Amino acid sequence: MSTETSQAMPLIPQFDELQKSFLETPYLPIDKRLVLLKKLRVRIVELEQELVDAASKDFGYRTAFDTLLGDILPTVQTLAHIIKKLPKWAKPSNRSVGLSLWPSKVSVNYQPKGVVGIIAPWNYPIQLALVPVLTAIAAGNRVMLKLSEFTPHTNAVIEKIFKDDLQAHCKIILGASDVAAQFSSLPFAHLLFTGSTNVGKLVMASASRNLTPVTLELGGKSPVIITQNADIKKAAQALLFGKMANAGQICVAPDYVFVPKELEHQLIQQLCELYKKHFKDGVEGKNLTSIISDAHYKRLATYLEQAQELGANIIKPLEQNQQDEEKHRMGLHLVTQVTDEMQLMQDELFGPILPIMSYEKLDSAIDYIKAHHHPLALYILGQDKHAQEYIMKQTISGTVAINDTLVQVTADDAPFGGVGHSGMGHYHGIEGFLTFSHAKNTLVSGSFNPRIVMLLKQSKLIIKLLKWLYIK
Repeated sequence: MSTETSQAMPLIPQFDELQKSFLETPYLPIDKRLVLLKKLRVRIVELEQELVDAASKDFGYRTAFDTLLGDILPTVQTLAHIIKKLPKWAKPSNRSVGLSLWPSKVSVNYQPKGVVGIIAPWNYPIQLALVPVLTAIAAGNRVMLKLSEFTPHTNAVIEKIFKDDLQAHCKIILGASDVAAQFSSLPFAHLLFTGSTNVGKLVMASASRNLTPVTLELGGKSPVIITQNADIKKAAQALLFGKMANAGQICVAPDYVFVPKELEHQLIQQLCELYKKHFKDGVEGKNLTSIISDAHYKRLATYLEQAQELGANIIKPLEQNQQDEEKHRMGLHLVTQVTDEMQLMQDELFGPILPIMSYEKLDSAIDYIKAHHHPLALYILGQDKHAQEYIMKQTISGTVAINDTLVQVTADDAPFGGVGHSGMGHYHGIEGFLTFSHAKNTLVSGSFNPRIVMLLKQSKLIIKLLKWLYIK
């Protein structure tokens, strides 16, 4: 299917076609779902190099490392986990009925919801598109997938993945924001959106008109707290990886850092030394991914200019090769003496800029985090277990990683999702299967059922029995 054809197709007929297919087979057998998932795995693996090349074209330049580690490997890894666990996940869950419903039996059956809508972002255009699609198909649904207009080359390869017979299970939708608006207004059985908080609000408002349940994977400003007596070199290593992977264009990238005042200078020194070691060629290096577009590059440059005008100190680890406006490439920029009036402390950065703030008391860092919206990720760097536990109990975040960054989202058997302004709902693992399934309460009574006769008679005996059991 060509890009032009996909954009020209109206959305409602495609939705109706999937809806008809679902109604004809509302419960796709587990073995057939597994066949579909295995076929998808084969196609993803076959198209690996095409996906790497396409993503690089879309970004202007993207390292193969970023596409393989952040997009393709997590997708294939998740798919293997789903294939292994699906038969167990799909089994009915037997529940206790209690004496009041004896001799009936109660179970929860997991039923496909119908046609699921998924709106994917540009920053990880493979993983963040395919993982929810694979999970929704595993749950027995049909899917409409809206891809980002910023990644046309990657989109073309994803269309190849769902060619021929797989189009009956997932239809690819292309187009800009106007198409996305139409998409979110369709009467889906469930809608998953990954993107910014502001757009997430619009998606949720649109979906509410059809009472469509939504899962919102948003973002926000994910903080880092470095604890007292932390190994600063190890902390800097974790920070540098978290900030420079995909050039910081990750919803769970470290957004700002709190460091003990006496360790601030060491942290900056270590970050600069590590950057010079691993990114010595700066924006000329082959290990640095570009910013996705000229507009996003200018947004980041404006943050730095405005912060400097308001008194911030900008630290560049390299004297040259730090920025390339023409190719929209940017190296690491450390920012100190920041204040909340600066735009870079208000917006999610989504780039290789790292504000650093010092603290004298741990509670002051925690209070700052609590005074702002709940983040999608919280990072704690340091070996003080008491401080780790204290920070986790005092703060609310979608995910937490201790002495690591980013990789918590790749845990196959754990849920991923935000809270408040960083999102709602979960997917990944069994939580993803449950998100895209209707948990149907099912009560089964046999031919022997004295309870119903007693209820019809409004028996005093059954009331006395129930009060004796439950009201004491």
